[in-house]
Amino acid sequence: MKKIRFFWKELLSTFWFIPVMLIVLSILMSIVFVSIDREISRPEDYWFRFFLVTDPNSARGILSTISGAMIGVAGTVFSVTLVALTLASSQFGPRLIKNFMYVKLNQVVLGLYIATYLYCLLVLNSVKDNEGYDFIPSISILIAIFVAIGNIVLLIIFIHQIATSIQADRVISDISVFITNQLETLYPENIGEENDGKEEVIINPVISSYPKSVSIKSPVSGYLQYISSDRLFELLVKMDSLLIIHHRPGSFLVQGIEIAELQCKFKWEKEKIDSLVRQFIVGKTKTPQQDLEYSIHQMVEIAVRALSPGINDPYTAISCIDNLTSTMSHLARSKFPSKYRLDKDGIPRIIAKTFDFDGVLDASFNQIRQFSVGSTAVIIRLMEGLLTIMKFTNTNEQKTAVRRHARMVLNVGEQSINETEDLNDLKKRAYKILK
Repeated sequence: MKKIRFFWKELLSTFWFIPVMLIVLSILMSIVFVSIDREISRPEDYWFRFFLVTDPNSARGILSTISGAMIGVAGTVFSVTLVALTLASSQFGPRLIKNFMYVKLNQVVLGLYIATYLYCLLVLNSVKDNEGYDFIPSISILIAIFVAIGNIVLLIIFIHQIATSIQADRVISDISVFITNQLETLYPENIGEENDGKEEVIINPVISSYPKSVSIKSPVSGYLQYISSDRLFELLVKMDSLLIIHHRPGSFLVQGIEIAELQCKFKWEKEKIDSLVRQFIVGKTKTPQQDLEYSIHQMVEIAVRALSPGINDPYTAISCIDNLTSTMSHLARSKFPSKYRLDKDGIPRIIAKTFDFDGVLDASFNQIRQFSVGSTAVIIRLMEGLLTIMKFTNTNEQKTAVRRHARMVLNVGEQSINETEDLNDLKKRAYKILK
């Protein structure tokens, strides 16, 4: 089920799926409403007769006008969307394009205009005024008019959405919200039972209890996008085996590299091995579904581009630092899932490669620090962010990681800040962390 959910989310991120569904819906609607027009006989005296078309020429004129307008606006919408994607790619980086493709409004707007065009064409084809037989689908035409009015309102909303979606603060805020939601389900939380920490899992005797070892290798090159945990865990429990995973989602795999090591008591059949390998989904691009650092790298890329000499926008970089500070403060209070995943009997079935606070902190601040040379405001804000994170740390390992980054930021400041007062401000903040 989780594997299906992964592919469903990936399908929704494509730009064609929702428009195609709307086009199919428009075909069905044209058939349904024309059929209703054929079956319903309207009396001569009815209050809504003023809203219905009764002349064949008027019917053709209305449907032709709506269909022509809709296909013209659809071309405009497509052009505006491409311009927005181009601007986003050049300003924030090509990895941000997928975020814009996730916006359902863009897909719905494009799909609705094309669907309305197709609906009008099909209804137009049903208008008949031959000798001895007249048919005017009045209700279908009325529906087309209402949809056209709705599309006009939708066009205004779409323009507003495009104008706000390419603003730096909006993009950064959206990524920050997505990261916060990801923190609720850190990989590999949903795989089996978690070691509660009351007793340490002594893994070497567990591994040695399995007489056979099988190397699980990547069938193709690409990024590890997803691990189907439910089916994987079910296989391991059924076959009474242990799997040591060497990579986590987001890692790049070369064809033939060892993904995991299977410890088992008897030889697995080839079909079972193939079924296990299929639970590791490898693709050409990264996805954020199980990869926390994917979205963090997006935020970092925005900050690094803002600090480039060609753009020189320290305020955008500072906004990224503020949002990353919020993320890391939340992460400092969160419980990272154990890498030991147990079955209901407490037997280890999976040893996963997990995220840790130190690694995520490196991903968040290393590149920003490296590109902040010469930007005093950014260097000082980096130190302020680390000071804030330090207030939320709970373990010695977390505090050590924050102090390590504080020393590196201080070194950058001492090498690049020429103004004594600015350097003193940086040192005051560093002292509160390093004392």
